Amino acid sequence: MDLICTYAGAKSYLLARTDLYSDRNHDFVLTSNWPFNLVRKYGATLVDGEARTSEVRRCLQAFEPSFREIDASVDLSPEYARRMCLIPYNAGQACMLLALLFEKDASVSHDRMRDVALATAYHTSQFPELVSNNYALSDLTVREVECLSWIGEGKTSDEIALIIGISRNTVNNYITSIMNKTGAKTRSEAVAFAVRQRII
Repeated sequence: MDLICTYAGAKSYLLARTDLYSDRNHDFVLTSNWPFNLVRKYGATLVDGEARTSEVRRCLQAFEPSFREIDASVDLSPEYARRMCLIPYNAGQACMLLALLFEKDASVSHDRMRDVALATAYHTSQFPELVSNNYALSDLTVREVECLSWIGEGKTSDEIALIIGISRNTVNNYITSIMNKTGAKTRSEAVAFAVRQRII
């Protein structure tokens, strides 16, 4: 990552998985040499924003750099420019985000940022443990996957309860468990997660 960061002309990097987002901790950050106050301030916000992006928009934005200003209230060393470059991409089935910080007055090339994203995608894909989806397959129970499949077909909790032959309350408990395990905030997000991971 240091070599890629140097090629990009960047001062610091943050690499995260946007499909592992959880507001309980920072496990979604794979590696970073950002100042820690920035990771705490922006890490979850950036990743949560990417996690909520629709599948179509995610495909259109892949490998396309965008820039975001850093709040003036954030304590940042004077050597850093007060904006970050964000590059979403996929490595295997994993959804990733590379966020770069630059020095003041650094020249940032759009084409070079795309090259950096491609190099980072190749680099991360060489480490199966970083892009593995086994956590999702092993964490969800058979019944939870079944409920998720019915949700994907547009069924309500009452309809799922009738189809499976369990109470509506039990279905809702399964759905709550699914959303906790996947980090999803809505049913549609949970379904999108499951489709991305080929669980359903």
